[in-house]
Amino acid sequence: MTKIIAFEGIDGTGKSVQMARLSETLQHKGLKVKELSFPMYDTFFGELVGRYLSAKDGIGANEVDGKSMALWFALDRFEAFKHFDYSDADVLLINRYVLSNAVYQSIRDIDLGKPDILDFCLALEHEHFGIPVPDLHLVLDMDTESAAENVDKKGFRDYIGNARDVYESIDSIQTRARKKYAEYATRIPNVKLILCSENGVLLPIDEIAKRIEDVVINALF
Repeated sequence: MTKIIAFEGIDGTGKSVQMARLSETLQHKGLKVKELSFPMYDTFFGELVGRYLSAKDGIGANEVDGKSMALWFALDRFEAFKHFDYSDADVLLINRYVLSNAVYQSIRDIDLGKPDILDFCLALEHEHFGIPVPDLHLVLDMDTESAAENVDKKGFRDYIGNARDVYESIDSIQTRARKKYAEYATRIPNVKLILCSENGVLLPIDEIAKRIEDVVINALF
C-alpha cells in the first residue's frame, strides 16, 4: 500500500526543496515515488484559490469566512484526486495538504477568539470528500524571520508575480501559524516537527534533509 507523506509548515520553510530531496533519497533506495503540490493554480478551483491569495478580485483569502475559504482549498484537492492514480507508487509525497488548510483558516485576524477548524477540515476533506489520509505529516519548523527571507527569494510565481501573497505578507499570521502547527503536533499522532533553525540560525539544507530522512525511515519503513 502506498505511504502518503505530507510536507507542511509556514511559508518559506523549504518544503519544495526538502520534498525533492526526500524523493531522490527514497528513489535511491529503490522505491517508486510520486508527487503532488497544492494549491494547483492551473486548475479550476486552484486558480480561484490563487485569486483569493493574491486579492486580485478585491477580496483577500484573509477576509473570507474560515470554513468557506477551507472549502476552496479542499475542492482543489478533491478535483486533483479524481484524476490522479498513485496506486502503483510506494510513496506519495505532497507539498501542503489538509493540515495547512486547518492551520491557515484558523489563525487570521478574523479568526481570533473563535475555535479553530481542525475537526471541520479533517471531516470535510477525509470523510466527506474521501481525500486520502496521510501516514505522516512532516511540519518544517523555522523561525519566521528566516522563513520570510526565503519567501522573498522565491521569484516569479504565476498566481502572484514577484510579490508575497496575503498570507505571506502578514507577519502575525505566520507567527500564529507556526504556533498552530506545533499545537496540532500534540493533537494528531502522525505529525512530526522537523526543527529547521536553532537560536534564529537556519540549519544547512543537508542537515534538515537528514533529519527528515531519519523521521521517515523510523516512522514508516
